[in-house]
Amino acid sequence: MPAYCVAPMMTEHELNAAIAELESEMARLQATYQGVFEFANAWAERYDAIIAATPAHLRPIAEQRLHRIGIRWGVAHGVRMTGQRPALKE
Repeated sequence: MPAYCVAPMMTEHELNAAIAELESEMARLQATYQGVFEFANAWAERYDAIIAATPAHLRPIAEQRLHRIGIRWGVAHGVRMTGQRPALKE
């Protein structure tokens, strides 16, 4: 890939802001892209752009956070789980 195509690396603060922005846009993306494939593609494009600009030492954390967002919105594989925790021990 030519050097002029490489995205500048984000700082940790910029990475957190980019992930928060994506998470806040998910409802709008879902409303804009009615089909599941279009919605998943829009999410994947943003995911790829964030990962491309993430420094190597922050990449595992960014990938985990983005994957959890994808699971919550149904555009990434994984199990959405809710659990019941009793208030009182038996």
